[in-house]
Amino acid sequence: MALKRRAPFDPKSFLAVVGEGRSIGEYGKDQIVFSQGDPADAVFYIQRGKVKVTVASEQGKEAVVSMLGTNDFFGEGCLAGQAQRIATVATMTDSVIVRLEKAAIVGVIHREPAFSGMFIAHLLARTIRVEADLVDQLFNSSEKRLARMLLLLANFGKDEKPEPILAKISQATLADMIGTTRSRVSSFMNKFRKLGFIDYNGCIEVHSSLLNVVLHDEPHIEL
Repeated sequence: MALKRRAPFDPKSFLAVVGEGRSIGEYGKDQIVFSQGDPADAVFYIQRGKVKVTVASEQGKEAVVSMLGTNDFFGEGCLAGQAQRIATVATMTDSVIVRLEKAAIVGVIHREPAFSGMFIAHLLARTIRVEADLVDQLFNSSEKRLARMLLLLANFGKDEKPEPILAKISQATLADMIGTTRSRVSSFMNKFRKLGFIDYNGCIEVHSSLLNVVLHDEPHIEL
């Protein structure tokens, strides 16, 4: 009797269903997924939605360190021996998030090359993003940093089709992320809109022409 051939492992299908050590939760907007100081015992995957990662100092000052969207993982520090969360993650939109217990994700990484390849690609992309963020912060103007952040939030450069920024992101939050003041962000946003780089229609719609601000010295937007 011929042996039945096992179907190829599909990471996306695996992450789409509940299983051992794997659960799926629906989160409303502004709901906390985990808080700074919580036990680090699982990795999370965003099926749909957006989250922001924030860190608070002992003095209570809070900073937004990143924003993540559909198909991103977060909380992977537990795989490197992190015992407690070093940041808080909260949803920015209604979201569907998969929780994979540490033992479960370690097991599938060892068993399934397709999943481990997907996860390694995520880690490499995250490392490249962190390095790019550092270079951006050190060498680019606040104008270019804001343009780059808007493009990233709208999924430019990802496999998915660019989309409007649906989450309500305050100018203060954008200012925190790029290291400038809210008034400068307001000024740049108004000028981006006047130049046709972005639109406001209940959400921020980013046009590909905004890439000109990031890729070229011209046009330079004077204050």
